[in-house]
Amino acid sequence: MTAFEELERGDIVWAADPLSEKGRPMLVLGTPRFPNHGVQLITVLISTKTYHEAALTLGDDDYEGDPLGERSHVLPWSLATLTSAVDIDHYLTSLVDDRMEDVASQVTEYISS
Repeated sequence: MTAFEELERGDIVWAADPLSEKGRPMLVLGTPRFPNHGVQLITVLISTKTYHEAALTLGDDDYEGDPLGERSHVLPWSLATLTSAVDIDHYLTSLVDDRMEDVASQVTEYISS
């Protein structure tokens, strides 16, 4: 198990889903550390559903480690901030830097419009 404070940009974790009562994979976009609050993980949700044309599909070559079990899609419009280790169940894998840059670019487009 990777400690909460050791997670990095590009890591994928199984975490508490802010939109439902079950967990889901989440991609870590950033890990800012605040003086009064410690590390917070800025994440984007990952889904196996393809209900939106702007979802970013992950292929086997996009992973640094083992790919997720099912074809997965990053939802760049679904951001969540995790503030505690209790929000994380376990580490799954991570993305390669190039794909991580694609995700960050798409998130930036969403929050800039």
